[in-house]
Amino acid sequence: MMRFINNPLHRIKVFIEGNTPYIEARFLLLCAFAVVAFPLYYLIYHTLFPQPYENLALRLLGSALCLPLVFIRYWPKSLLRYRDAYWYLVALYILPFFFIFMLLMNQMATVWWLATLAAVFLMVLIHSWYQFLSQLVLGAGLAGLAFYWNTGQTALVITDWSYLPVFFFVIAIGALLNFSSELLKQERLQAMLAAANNIAHELRTPLLGIKSGAMGLQQYLPKLLEAYELAKQNQLPVATIRLAHLQAMYGVLERINSEADNSNTIIDMLLMNTRTNGLKAEHISGCSMQKCVETALKRYPFSSEHEKQLIVWNEGGDFSFRGVEILMVHVLFNLLKNALYYIAKAGKGKVYIYTECSPQNNTLVFRDTGCGIPADVLPLIFTRFFSWPLANSCSHGAGIGLAFCQDIVEAFGGSISCESGLGEYTEFRLLFPSAAMPTSAGPARAAEVAQGSMG
Repeated sequence: MMRFINNPLHRIKVFIEGNTPYIEARFLLLCAFAVVAFPLYYLIYHTLFPQPYENLALRLLGSALCLPLVFIRYWPKSLLRYRDAYWYLVALYILPFFFIFMLLMNQMATVWWLATLAAVFLMVLIHSWYQFLSQLVLGAGLAGLAFYWNTGQTALVITDWSYLPVFFFVIAIGALLNFSSELLKQERLQAMLAAANNIAHELRTPLLGIKSGAMGLQQYLPKLLEAYELAKQNQLPVATIRLAHLQAMYGVLERINSEADNSNTIIDMLLMNTRTNGLKAEHISGCSMQKCVETALKRYPFSSEHEKQLIVWNEGGDFSFRGVEILMVHVLFNLLKNALYYIAKAGKGKVYIYTECSPQNNTLVFRDTGCGIPADVLPLIFTRFFSWPLANSCSHGAGIGLAFCQDIVEAFGGSISCESGLGEYTEFRLLFPSAAMPTSAGPARAAEVAQGSMG
C-alpha cells in the first residue's frame, strides 16, 4: 500500500474496514443464523439445560443488531457509508463480548468454555488477523467491565485451568493463519507485478522497433512519393497507385506512431496499477489539477474520435495539491477507462469532469452518465481484486484499478468517494485539502455542468 502521510483517521478507517468485503457472504450467513439462534439458545440454556446465568435481553439485542445486516442489499445509499463500522460493532458484540461475558457470568462453566472456543473459531474464519486480535482484546475488555458492573467482582476463582491451553492455542493459530492469508494477498500482488514487468518487457521491444521503423519511413516516404509522381509525369513504367491510397500513406505512419505511443501508455497503466512500493516524501511537490486532467486527456489511448468526444472537461477552475503529477494522471486514466467501458456497455452517456474550489477543500468531480453501479456493489468497488461484471458479461479488469486510485489519492492527503444511481450515473469525488488558493473560481460553472449531466 502506498502511504507517506501519517494520517491517524485513515489508519482507523482501514483498521475498522479490514477485509470486510471478502468475508461479507459468510458473515451475512452468520447474522441470519444469529437472528434465530440467540433466542433459541436462551430456551435451551434456560429450560432444557439450565445455566447459572442467562439474559434474554442481551440475546434479543444480538438478534436485533444482526437483523439489518441480513437485509443490507436494501439499505438506502445514505446508510451504506456506515456499513463497515456497523459490521465491526455487530461482530464485536455477538462474538467476543457476548460469549466472554456469559463465560464470566457463568463462573467459567464448561459449556461456556466450549461456546467461547466456538466463537473464537468463528472469528478466525471471518476476520483478518489484526481484526481478529483487536476484536478479541476489545471484546474481552468490555466483557470484563460489564462483568464488574453486574457483580462488583474484580477476579474469578478458576478451578479448572485445563481449558486455557486450548483457548490460547486457538487464538495463536487463528492469528497465524489469518496473517498467512494477508501474506498471500501481498504475494499475489508481487506475482502480478512480476508478470506485468515481463509482459511489458516483451511488448516494449517490438513496439520500439515499430516506432523506429515508422520514424525512418516518415523521413523517406515523402521523397519516395515525390519520385513516384515524377515518374508518372515523365510516363515511366510504374504501377498505378490509387489516389485514395496515396493520401492514406501520408497519415498511416502518424497512425502507427500514435498507436505505439498509446500501447506504451496502456503498459504504463498496467505497471502503475500493480506497483506497491512506498511513495517517498521527496517525490511530493505542488501540482496543478488542471494540468493533470489535460495531460491525461491528451495521453489517454482513446479508441476513436467519437470516444474522445464523450469527454466534457470544464476548464474554468484549477487548484493545487501536494502530490506527484504522473501518479494523478494514472488515477485519471483508470477513471476514464472504467467510465468509457461502462458507457459503451450501456450504449449511452458522457463523462463530465470539473472542479469545485473552496477555501477549505478542493474537489475534482468525475461523473459519467452510463449504466451506474448497484447499491450492494458500491461499497466494494475500492477493494483490491474485486471486479464487478455486468449482467451477461465478464469482468473487464483484475480489480486493482480503483484500489490503486484510492491508495494514491489518500497518499496525497486526500480522499476519494463514489456515489451512483443504477442506470443513471456514477460520480467519483476526489477531495483535497486546500494547498493554495484556487487559480480561478469555477463553482458556478461546475454546478451548471453537474446540472447538465443529470439530464
